[in-house]
Amino acid sequence: MWSRTWCFNKTLLRKNLTRFWPLWVMASFLAALPPIMMAVELMRYRGTTSMNALYITEGYYSVLTYLIPPVLLVYAVVCAMAVWSYLFNSRSVGLMHTLPISRKGLFVTNFLSGFLMVLIPFVVCGALCVVVTAAFGLLDPVGLAVTVLCSLGLALFYFASATVCAFLTGNAFAMPAFYFVFHFLAVTLEMLLSNLANLCLFGVSGAYTGVVEWLSPTYWLNEHLHVEHTWEEVTRALPHGTVTDSVLTSVKLGNAWAIGAYALAGVVLLLFAWLLYRRRASECAGDVVAVKWMKPFFRYGVAALAALAGGQGLYFLFWYDWSAWSAAKLGACMFLAGVIGYYIASMLLAKSLRVFRGSWRGPVVVAAAAAIVCAGLRFDVLGVESRVPELSQIRTLELRLDSNTYTMTPAGQEELLEQVLDLHRALIADRAYIQDWQQQWRIAADSVEVDNNCVSTTVRYTYTLTDGTELSRWYSVPIDRERLTQPDTYDARIDALVNNTDMKYLRLHMDASGTLTDGWSAQGLYLYGAVSNDMDGSSREAEMVLNALVEDIRAGNWGSADWFSDTWGSAYNITLEIDYSRPAQGGGDEGDYAHITLRPEMTNTMETLLELGLVQERDLITNAQWDRMENGYENAEVYDAAIYTAASSDTPRVQAISLSTLNFSGAPAGTLVTLGAARK
Repeated sequence: MWSRTWCFNKTLLRKNLTRFWPLWVMASFLAALPPIMMAVELMRYRGTTSMNALYITEGYYSVLTYLIPPVLLVYAVVCAMAVWSYLFNSRSVGLMHTLPISRKGLFVTNFLSGFLMVLIPFVVCGALCVVVTAAFGLLDPVGLAVTVLCSLGLALFYFASATVCAFLTGNAFAMPAFYFVFHFLAVTLEMLLSNLANLCLFGVSGAYTGVVEWLSPTYWLNEHLHVEHTWEEVTRALPHGTVTDSVLTSVKLGNAWAIGAYALAGVVLLLFAWLLYRRRASECAGDVVAVKWMKPFFRYGVAALAALAGGQGLYFLFWYDWSAWSAAKLGACMFLAGVIGYYIASMLLAKSLRVFRGSWRGPVVVAAAAAIVCAGLRFDVLGVESRVPELSQIRTLELRLDSNTYTMTPAGQEELLEQVLDLHRALIADRAYIQDWQQQWRIAADSVEVDNNCVSTTVRYTYTLTDGTELSRWYSVPIDRERLTQPDTYDARIDALVNNTDMKYLRLHMDASGTLTDGWSAQGLYLYGAVSNDMDGSSREAEMVLNALVEDIRAGNWGSADWFSDTWGSAYNITLEIDYSRPAQGGGDEGDYAHITLRPEMTNTMETLLELGLVQERDLITNAQWDRMENGYENAEVYDAAIYTAASSDTPRVQAISLSTLNFSGAPAGTLVTLGAARK
């Protein structure tokens, strides 16, 4: 019979703390080490640096960002398992529920016991930090208060979530499993679904997007919680001159609001835990799932996860190298893995291996679900593959094409954007042709040479829409020499787009007036290839080279895209890389770069590089000359250009070398030289 006399029992609180003292004492000992180490370091470097209290605050925030969430993730569940351990044993739960303490009293007292065990190490660490920083005059009350409040909020959330998991099960081994699944289920599901979309949907990238990662708090905090700094240059006088130091002037914890949101979620979880506990049956001790209405969710949830993870694993095990996926094969793999998961869950719930009789409904449901998913992906019922945003829906578009990045906005670039969207539609329309080429190339790549009239390139679209969402598509497509002459093919559209003058300006993040756009700034340049010592350039030199490149574009000296390396031999063996940077929306900076192959006709650029001393006359070696020197053919006279192709953008291959005359030093007149197809 319940006793209604107590909502809190201090004897039980004291008993919990004394019973589990090794847990919080050891945690407190470990928590005391960082302040002691900090005191030793401060004594060691005292008076040798211009440190102020903000450096200590920066350390607090860094620990709060990178260390406290994963530590609490583990420590909170250990404390919860300790105070709620009686729920996992029938004798213990029977004893506790017959004590003259109401369910409410047990809930409040045990929760406070566990929460105190979570907080005691933080109190020890915080108190020592206050003593150490105050002793050295580095105490920052604001930073300390923010750290304390954030630690309390995170501790509440993690311990409340662990308490909920303790009430969902009556098994000591299932409880931590539920807890970690609860914390990482959203991220895991998104990764599995992204990988499935990458396998089955044309052009859909399997890259992780993080749309629902806020449901996995530890992962979200690790990715988004950050420390923002402000530094100022300060000049100090020394006996023999002056020195300039960078001094920290302000520190801020970015996205700290999220900790408050998780603390509120912890309060909601705590209320939910109380509702579970007040109706929990004592007889469910030992059950994997202690809540009756959750058992179907557990059974079919395990089956769904097994079908997604195990089904894809089986499919990749047997058909991983097939470019064209099979709905029937994938469906069979998902069904097999899902049925295994279903019966494993059933055995855990029944605590018996005899779960097969009369269970035909489960496999039927799994089979139907696998068939629906695979059929929906096969026929793209949601229109994912064919989706191309309208011009009015686009805020920005980042296009990755021909190893360069182009960033476009509708404002003032409507005509160019329409050309880019037309290319996207043409790629989708030629899906069957592209996938057929991918399969043929994959089969033939390791056995026969690929036709030198066909090369491959990648096209990547990243749309940022007006509603704030992001849409990304990625295509690996062939470029055929014959199709380049047909204006309606995507091959010709790609060629026209890359050779568009406006696109050349965008490649440099500049407009036609020679001005850098969208906050971009040139950070420096880098030259490599035949250039002596791989010269680097400063941001000032990079700006001068950019202006020269703009002049070459205006003069028509840039040239056209060389898809089949027909003019490869006449280009310089020098690649110019320009590095860019601009402020990122979420704080910090983001970078980009442009790769440019230098050619003799780019007169303005070459003159600027020579004037700056970044390139010497001896470095102006063409690829054909470099190739002869590298292979020891300094005396060879080559009248016909070498033909180079690429089986893929990353795998250059020499298909054939047409040489009219070869004069090898030391070779007798009339010597017959035979050259076969070589592979680099």
